[in-house]
Amino acid sequence: MMEVEGSSTSMNRAPDQSSSLRSKALYQFKQQKLPACKPVLTPTSVITVFLLMGFVFTPIGLITLRASRDAIEIIDRYDVDCIPEEYKTNKLLYITDSSIPKNCTRYLKVQKYMKAPIFIYYQLDNYYQNHRRYVKSRSDQQLLHGLEFSHTSSCEPEESANGLPIVPCGLIAWSMFNDTFAFARERTKLKLSDQEDFIVWMRAAALLSFRKLYGRIEEDLEPGNVVEVNLMNNYNTYSFSGQKKLTLSTSNWLGGRNDFLGITYIVVGSSSIVISIIFMLLHLKNPRPYGDNSWNKKSLSS
Repeated sequence: MMEVEGSSTSMNRAPDQSSSLRSKALYQFKQQKLPACKPVLTPTSVITVFLLMGFVFTPIGLITLRASRDAIEIIDRYDVDCIPEEYKTNKLLYITDSSIPKNCTRYLKVQKYMKAPIFIYYQLDNYYQNHRRYVKSRSDQQLLHGLEFSHTSSCEPEESANGLPIVPCGLIAWSMFNDTFAFARERTKLKLSDQEDFIVWMRAAALLSFRKLYGRIEEDLEPGNVVEVNLMNNYNTYSFSGQKKLTLSTSNWLGGRNDFLGITYIVVGSSSIVISIIFMLLHLKNPRPYGDNSWNKKSLSS
């Protein structure tokens, strides 16, 4: 009986010790006294870090910017030039009157060799596709199931007509970009890839100026070639002072042409180098003795 009592006493002590350890650790955590790494930032270490950042970020920025500039683009704004002279002063009448022909021909001259595939984009400016009501006016379930899904309340105000659900419903679907483009070189039509206009349009853009993929040209374009673009200027951007542009672009390992990433790396890298030089001059002019960090060691040991 004595041995049983002794073993039960030791078993009771074990939970008490573990609970006391937990409470002590919790107390240290609340009082921020847990062991932690507390590096002392000396002028030498700070200057070194900024120099390393500069020497790493600047070359990356230059390489990225060079790769971006290697992508060739042809940009043509056609919404102004594709309006007949008699409607220049009343663009809204031109675009809303269905009896007026909307066909237009543009000629794009190739300045540099463009290797296939050549991506075709249309660009819209001053178009707020990120408006909350606009983004919410859609039904993903209807896009998935089609006519089998009849609950279109999320598509307001374009949810139904004559008591029947609209397919596809919603503001995004019913404001789809409907300008069309046909491309030819020396009166020979250029081969384009399959288009997925509706799928691309349903991906709402975050900014007021955006590009969306229209298709691809699967043939190389030589310098001096003239690409004939026969388009239909159907989409109304005149009512809200918007702009329409057509872009032909090549791509590389970085994607299309976008200088923002490279410029950002260069700015951060050069700024780091300048800051490190300023810190170095200040340290050499007014050196400060290192403080006593024995308190830090004591706190770590406790």
